[in-house]
Amino acid sequence: MLSPKRVKWRKVQKGRMRGKAYRGNTVAFGTFGMMTTECSRITARQIEAARVAMTRHIKRGGKVWIRIFPDKPVTRKPAETRMGKGKGAPEEWVAIVKPGRIMFEMDGVTREVAEEAFRLAGHKLPVKTKFLVRGEGL
Repeated sequence: MLSPKRVKWRKVQKGRMRGKAYRGNTVAFGTFGMMTTECSRITARQIEAARVAMTRHIKRGGKVWIRIFPDKPVTRKPAETRMGKGKGAPEEWVAIVKPGRIMFEMDGVTREVAEEAFRLAGHKLPVKTKFLVRGEGL
């Protein structure tokens, strides 16, 4: 699964997920793209599950780019622990996505195969997604 090799800070604050994505909002590498239409945290496990679903459907044909990376740690306190005594230990890594962000790209396959692969991958993610083709408008 994806996780950073090293980070500057072990624990980070929660933050907010307002606004639209101004970076990573165009299909840059492949011909087809999968865009999110909602704000969410996407875990490393969800990214991996979506990647596996896509690559299985395209049967090792074509190429897939993952445009998001889980670089934010999420902490949890142990079960049945009283409040206080500091922040919990890092449990998982998440990527913050905003509306308009391209999460995955694909090339080397037909439009029908790409649409179905992205549909299968979308079921693994906690956000609504949209299929994009490079050069076409929304």
